[in-house]
Amino acid sequence: MDVNITKALNDKLYDKRKSGALELEGLIRDSLAAQDHDRIQKIVHQLCHDYAYAVHQPHARNGGLIGLAAASIALGPEVARYLEEIVPPVLACFSDQDARVRYYACESMYNIAKVAKGEILVYFNQVFDALCKLTADSELSVKNGAELLDRLIKDIVAESAASYVSILRTPQGESGDGVSDGQEHAHEEMAFSLERFLPLLEERINVLNPFTRTFLVAWITVLDSIPDLELVTQLPRFLAGLFKFLSDTNQDVRTATHSVLERFLSEIKKIARIKRGVAESRKSQAEDGTKRSSSSVRSGADGESDVNSAALDQRESLEEKDTGSVVSGSTVADDEKSGSGEDDWIPGQDIQVDSGKILDILVTFLKDPNEEEQIQLAALRWIDSFFEICPEDIMPFVPKLLSDVLPLMSHDVDPVRLAANRVNTSLMDYIMSLSEDIRRPDNALQLPNSLSALGKDLTNVERRDSNLSNRLLKTVIKDQAADVRSGESKGTRTPTPAEERGPSPRPVPELDYQLAVSALTLQFLNEHEATRVAAIAWLIMLHRMAPGKILSVEDGTFPALLKTLSDPSEAVVTRDLLLLSQISRNSDDSYFTSFMVNLLKLFCTDRRLLETRGNLIIRQLCVTLSAERIYRTMADCLEKDDDVEFASIMVQNLNNNLITAPELADLRRRLRNLDSRDGQSFFVSLFKSWCHNAVATFSLCLLAQAYEQAYHLLQIFADLEMTVNMLIQIDKLVQLLESPVFTYLRIQLLEPEKYPHLYKCLYGLLMLLPQSSAFAALKNRLNSVSAIGYLHIAPRTYVPSSNFNHLRQKSSETGSSSSQQGPAVSSFERPNRLKAREDGGVKWVELLEKFKTTQEKARRSQRLANLGDNLGASPMQDREKPPPEVPPKGPGLRPSSQASTSRPLPLAAQQAQGHKSKSSLGNLGRFAGGVAGRRKK
Repeated sequence: MDVNITKALNDKLYDKRKSGALELEGLIRDSLAAQDHDRIQKIVHQLCHDYAYAVHQPHARNGGLIGLAAASIALGPEVARYLEEIVPPVLACFSDQDARVRYYACESMYNIAKVAKGEILVYFNQVFDALCKLTADSELSVKNGAELLDRLIKDIVAESAASYVSILRTPQGESGDGVSDGQEHAHEEMAFSLERFLPLLEERINVLNPFTRTFLVAWITVLDSIPDLELVTQLPRFLAGLFKFLSDTNQDVRTATHSVLERFLSEIKKIARIKRGVAESRKSQAEDGTKRSSSSVRSGADGESDVNSAALDQRESLEEKDTGSVVSGSTVADDEKSGSGEDDWIPGQDIQVDSGKILDILVTFLKDPNEEEQIQLAALRWIDSFFEICPEDIMPFVPKLLSDVLPLMSHDVDPVRLAANRVNTSLMDYIMSLSEDIRRPDNALQLPNSLSALGKDLTNVERRDSNLSNRLLKTVIKDQAADVRSGESKGTRTPTPAEERGPSPRPVPELDYQLAVSALTLQFLNEHEATRVAAIAWLIMLHRMAPGKILSVEDGTFPALLKTLSDPSEAVVTRDLLLLSQISRNSDDSYFTSFMVNLLKLFCTDRRLLETRGNLIIRQLCVTLSAERIYRTMADCLEKDDDVEFASIMVQNLNNNLITAPELADLRRRLRNLDSRDGQSFFVSLFKSWCHNAVATFSLCLLAQAYEQAYHLLQIFADLEMTVNMLIQIDKLVQLLESPVFTYLRIQLLEPEKYPHLYKCLYGLLMLLPQSSAFAALKNRLNSVSAIGYLHIAPRTYVPSSNFNHLRQKSSETGSSSSQQGPAVSSFERPNRLKAREDGGVKWVELLEKFKTTQEKARRSQRLANLGDNLGASPMQDREKPPPEVPPKGPGLRPSSQASTSRPLPLAAQQAQGHKSKSSLGNLGRFAGGVAGRRKK
């Protein structure tokens, strides 16, 4: 360079440097016109090494930058051969400590890129990396300069990135190799390469600066707007980092990120529709035996024309500028591979989106409970959209989705909760659509074909807690389905994803039932009710689809279901019972027996569950399963149970449900029919187990209208220890006698000659009760028919019964003083009601003996328990009171006559003193206090 130019470029004033740059521009033009490339090369070398690289001379660096820009402008198109030496020093100045140097570097690169145009794309990664840093620069002027340069580079990329081939990298002698070889080689030597750029994007996508994030989102939008680049195929490489932008504190970053994510999702949906349309078109043409042609694509079936219009709409939405022809070499190659003509190709049909990797990324954002709400919401919306795009790709992720989506159904934020419910609904709808077995009619409970229909049922069915049978449909699937449907627009029903997507072009992989069941079982530990309810609803559906693949007794799911019966939520318990009933209904007798045994063990170990949920569990099981089968199986198990205390409590619960539950009305009618062999067998089965509880046995005889047997039980009651608990049970029984269940019994009081022992039974109860409200109620009831009751005392013609003579003989042998007077039976319509039939009849005497034996066993067990409590008392208590009286040793451990006769004394004392109370429980409490005082004395 001339001396005056070098002096001007080193000046500290910008105007003198600019004038020197203008003189340099003229010098370069003259040298270029004279084809003096050597001098031009020397000038460029001098500008780079003597000026631009002068680190400690800021004015010289500024002069070198403006000089390189002037030289590039002067060279024009010829600048391409010098870019390899011009660009590196300018890029080095981007990181200078002086803000003015950084600004002039932006200005210089702007002029260079404006002249080089597509050739600058060879250095796109370096320029992009520099701009990525400058967008977060602390100096406003530098940020403004970087923004101008960024706009220019974006324009160049949008115009030339998909098709520009570098002049310097084009090999010589290209002709003669064939058209296809030349195109492949040109594709390899493209100035811009997405494969070279993506590693840099993957590295920069993890930045935290909001300005840099905005810069990256803008560039991703630009690259995605270029159809031939097909950035969507590389989406999994930067999607995770892009989703994290949604948690940025800057609102502009979140808005821009939402926009670009919606753009990608819309593009994926269009590609899926195009592929589905092409697959259906090819399938229909294959069935018709015709070949596809360009005319059939444009004027064929309506579905094919829709595919073309969808493809054109996609192209118009993706293009921001007129980029000319979009058919590239890769498209031609793909057409040659597919064997179709050039007009047969539809934009988007050859784009491959890796849905599996995208879903894997989306699921990871659901796994972390501390993830930002906006990220989880966006991930849920994407997953829900994939049921329309590629539902077959979701199948491998079903266990993960169950583990991650179900907890979000109880999220505190309403949008996240509703989105999770929507994903759960879509997933369940898709799984249900794969099984044809669900749609077959069945006598048992049946799942609806679609969750949309189920949601309508859930919202229209009224909740009535008193009638469990009307709530069965609601126990099949979660209540949250109603919330999801209520948030949607009313009117015409929205088609389900399964109805919208149509036939799947690919085979659907099989669901891993074991992993799915394991994921659902873990949700039983979730603290939120909605999640637990949804988990059990899933298990119900999966068991209906494949009963043999899941929920066997040997695995850990069955114990978990039994443990779930202790759940504090009634909705969870109800659905759990429905699932257990479904399993038992589809299994053999051994499985059902195992279920009943395990249920009784659970009641035995968890007495609180028996008290709070025992009746609900029993009633719900009787609705979904055979009530007689349940009662028979439990009765057989309780008869053999050694824990007499638990057996008595359990029999009491079963008996209360048998009397009061509306679901067991058929069972009560069956018990009253003792003339049939089935009724006799059922009564005997219950009686043997009911012997653990005296009052329950008596009420069973009343239900079965075996009044004579009930009367003989009352005679045995005289030998039993009348405890407070027993009196309370008798009090409750008297109250139940006034209920609609025993209407037939009260009506039978009008026929004393037909039911003589019914009067004796009720008067016997009256004699057992203390002076209480129950005593008064029963007394009033009997007094209302007392006049009729005296009629059966008049002399009548009686027919002796051999069965009662036998009963009298057996009672005398056992030493029962109450049966020595032989009862007479009136000749009513059914004189042989208690007569043992030859074939399968009821052996009443044996049942009485069974009752005596069981009650004696319970008495011995109670005495041993009391003895153990007294022996385990503290030494201080032993000093305060005398040691307990040890019962005499013997095989039966029977109490002495004094002990047995001294128990009712407090009650007699109360009656003698005339203490009466309106509350039966108050009398019973005083009775208990008297008994306790007697024991203490």
